[in-house]
Amino acid sequence: MDEPESSSERHPYSAPSDQVVAWLGVSPDTGLSAAEVASRSTKYGPNLLQRQKPRSVLSILLHQFNSLVTWLLVGAAVFSVFLTDYVEAIAVALVLVINTTIGFVTELRAARSMEALYAYAQLFARVRRDARVTTVPAQDLVPGDIVLLEAGDLVPADARLIATTNLHCDESTLTGESVPVSKSTTPVAADAVLGDRTSMAHRGSSVTQGQGEAVVTATGMGTEIGQIAHLLQSVEDEASPLERRLDRLGQRLIGLTLVLVVLTVLLGVLRDQPLADMIQTGVALAVAAIPEGLPIVATLCLARGMLRMARRNALINRLSAVETLGSTTMILTDKTGTLTENRMEVVRFILPDATVDLEKMDGLRIDENAALRWAFCVGALCNTTGPGSAYAGDPMEAALVRAADEAAFDTARVCGIGPATQTHPFDPDLLMMATVHAVQDGSVFLVKGAPEAVIAASTTVVGPSGPVPLTGDEKKGWLTKTKEETAKGLRCLALAMRADGTSLKDPFEQLELIGLVCLADPVREDVPAAIAACRDAGIDVVMITGDHPTTAAAIATEAGIAEAGADVVQGRELRDFDPENLDPDFAERISKARIFARVAPANKLDLVAFHQKEGRIVAMTGDGVNDAPALKKADIGIAMGQRGTQVAREASEIVLLDDAFSTIAEAVMQGRIIASNIRNFVVYLMSCNVSEVLVVAFALGLGLSTPLLPLQILFLNLVTDVFPAFALGLGRGDASVMKDPPRDPKAPIVNRAAWIHISVLGLIIACATLGAYAGALFYLGTAQPEAITIAFLTIAFAQLWNVFNVRKRRDGVIVNEISRNPYIWIAIALCLLLTVAAVWLPLFSEVLRLPPPDLSGVALAVVFSVVPLIAGQILVWFSRG
Repeated sequence: MDEPESSSERHPYSAPSDQVVAWLGVSPDTGLSAAEVASRSTKYGPNLLQRQKPRSVLSILLHQFNSLVTWLLVGAAVFSVFLTDYVEAIAVALVLVINTTIGFVTELRAARSMEALYAYAQLFARVRRDARVTTVPAQDLVPGDIVLLEAGDLVPADARLIATTNLHCDESTLTGESVPVSKSTTPVAADAVLGDRTSMAHRGSSVTQGQGEAVVTATGMGTEIGQIAHLLQSVEDEASPLERRLDRLGQRLIGLTLVLVVLTVLLGVLRDQPLADMIQTGVALAVAAIPEGLPIVATLCLARGMLRMARRNALINRLSAVETLGSTTMILTDKTGTLTENRMEVVRFILPDATVDLEKMDGLRIDENAALRWAFCVGALCNTTGPGSAYAGDPMEAALVRAADEAAFDTARVCGIGPATQTHPFDPDLLMMATVHAVQDGSVFLVKGAPEAVIAASTTVVGPSGPVPLTGDEKKGWLTKTKEETAKGLRCLALAMRADGTSLKDPFEQLELIGLVCLADPVREDVPAAIAACRDAGIDVVMITGDHPTTAAAIATEAGIAEAGADVVQGRELRDFDPENLDPDFAERISKARIFARVAPANKLDLVAFHQKEGRIVAMTGDGVNDAPALKKADIGIAMGQRGTQVAREASEIVLLDDAFSTIAEAVMQGRIIASNIRNFVVYLMSCNVSEVLVVAFALGLGLSTPLLPLQILFLNLVTDVFPAFALGLGRGDASVMKDPPRDPKAPIVNRAAWIHISVLGLIIACATLGAYAGALFYLGTAQPEAITIAFLTIAFAQLWNVFNVRKRRDGVIVNEISRNPYIWIAIALCLLLTVAAVWLPLFSEVLRLPPPDLSGVALAVVFSVVPLIAGQILVWFSRG
């Protein structure tokens, strides 16, 4: 707390307001003097949040070179220049430019979460200084300033309330609490969590109704929102699972490439081969080992996934997030607005003689039941919302008015009373409000408030023929009913009246109890099915909310997140939570818990870190400023597009345009499809590259001249490989992917089984290519240049047919996901045209050194190219799952 002469043990929310004022050395009647303001401003600095340097365009550009595969391409280009093979160097450089441009344009966004936080400082505040009320920029506030608050204001600093009149603040961006909090000057417990500090007004919250005065206790980074800003600054961007997997693949390729080049050169020198020829052969092997098309295809596939998800109301801010969604093993979700509708509605009335559910009111005449009639009357008139106001103001009052309107309830006709002639605002000490209405024989008081307060003030209860005395045991019964309803996650208000308004001036005495009204923020209709789909997919859903434990438990049960009676971990239990050093029993409890209530921003960040430490891929949803650090820390941050703050949106990888949890489930399905597509085209690309490596290596081992030159291999990698691979990346998949368990976060893109599959496919293609090459040389008697062309055509055709060898075993041989993909056929047709052009168009033929063969040579290439397809289908049947 930033106050003069304060100690770290002082909590302004738990101390009496006059004591806090004394700590701060200020008089509420006069405020600080100009000289004292200047002195404190020098000591504490401006009321501003520290600004984080925006991510520069250069840093975004350099981020495109984080992949080891990219650096392999850079090395290949440099090496080609060193060997004066400029055509090859230009070709590799072109690959780099295309890939970098796509990634740069797609990811061009600044990480300006702190810029959004900083916007909170662009406010003005009404303060009392030198015994006068004046308006000053919020950044000029200092600890000790007396701030005046009223409806519509944004609170400019953390402040201890010293006077309130029906003051309510919306703190949802800080706590996640869905309903405005009633504020008072009464101290709270020293260990109260942020959402329970009702004696404080926090920076970033908004005043929804009432008035108040407060003394500033903290400014700038010392405020609660400042601590969130500090957390957000301390969270570092981490590589996504896809980026980590590509790096691991790149590391293996680097090792493989170096070994191949060194062995080739050494073997050639030992066999007295010319050093220049061996270096060229080594370069051919290096080019063959590097999947030049992998970065391009991966980037284009992810970009396509972004567009597909955008059509499903999920905007992706980071390319790799598309694939990460498919690996998600846990979703930490907010409650309000994500799982629920984010609006209060009346569920039922509990009356002396009946319980009336609003969904079952069809045909029920309100005017025939005295208690129900007066319940609607109080709901419609005893509020600050009123008819014709578009249900603005307090959400619970708006819900009461909406219920009366939907029931076509006419207060003048049914109850014989009109609008209020006088209003007694909500009293935070009495926990009630009242309105006075004129009737023919005097006046009537309508009262609503906290059940314990209204029931205690009631002496009678509404009966069929008039008031009936209310006994002490009956009052206990009403309180029991209240507890039963709140345990279901409902919010309860008690309704009362007093018809004899002339004999007593106090509206809160000798009340006639009408009953209870129960309200809820209903669960979205599509949520239970979406959560069930996530559960079937092996994804754990955990609810983290700032709401009360009973409400959280009830919503979690209704949504299908947890069973009734499930463990609820509260924020105060996480106060000293350290993900790196936990008691094993408590760690197990946290790992199994599916409901967390009354949590603080730091708790959310710690929970994300804990589950990541446990090896899970964590998606986190949120909408408030308090969610931003955890959103940034999570593997996938998911912000709400409709009600989310700018801070939350810019700290996230995904923004939901419809704020619906079902959209998350849909995005996960698309992410899994894309992840499956990526694995398919990686297997395809790597098997093609392995075949090229083996062709060169086997030819060298057999003492033959190299059947493939470096530029020809580069053409294969960029033309005949890339287009089919990209077509594989565009596969639409199906909903069956949500029946499979999540991919192991630690598993590489290419696991052991896939490497075996890749190696066998590559070996078959290499053997077919060398068979055609040998057949051309020794059977057809073809000259060496034309024999190289036949080998080139064989491997080009074989790699095109190889695309059908990456189908799933459970799919049919003829009709399957790949054969149904129209882009596959387009890619094959395009590649065939380009291959023909490379051989029979003079310009390309001369550059690639591919003289056209005769018809028998072409037939030989076609026949041998089909062999890997047949063998591959047999391999799929026995090895692919």
